[in-house]
Amino acid sequence: MTFGKGVAHLTRMPGRRIVGQPFPESFGMRIPCVFVLFLGLAASGCGEARDHWVELKGKRFAVEVADDGQERARGLMFREEMAADHGMLFIHDRQMPLAYWMKNTRIPLDILYFDDARRLVSQQRDVPPCSLGDNCPPYPSDAPARYVLELNAGQAEQMGLEDGAVLTFGPDIPPAH
Repeated sequence: MTFGKGVAHLTRMPGRRIVGQPFPESFGMRIPCVFVLFLGLAASGCGEARDHWVELKGKRFAVEVADDGQERARGLMFREEMAADHGMLFIHDRQMPLAYWMKNTRIPLDILYFDDARRLVSQQRDVPPCSLGDNCPPYPSDAPARYVLELNAGQAEQMGLEDGAVLTFGPDIPPAH
């Protein structure tokens, strides 16, 4: 599949379609989704924002951090809502073209892509939930990215967000691998 100036190889994952991520074989097991979600949240602690925060255009957001393949695949799946001042920060191992999808995501989102320098390089605003399973469309970055911030739809417009904006991490955000 070709996106913009480069070619991106997309790997199907249960909740996200992310470039270069291997498909975990454990997802092939037939275990009720709620049970898998509960176990994943309990094991990783990813279900809480804790003290993690990011700041963008002077606005601070409490974030959950997804910094491994399993957490990135789960993302915000099956959530019915997210507080206005919250989001999820995805940290990838390297900068590359990325594309996310909304499979099993029930919250409309703004998907914001940042490069190694944490500068905004691409925005996908007001992305709707998708109930088409594996037929949900991808939402690619326009340039290689390393960090992805998902916020409630409308936040980017409310902040007047423009490409080049810098994302600041709180002290408890783990460094990229």
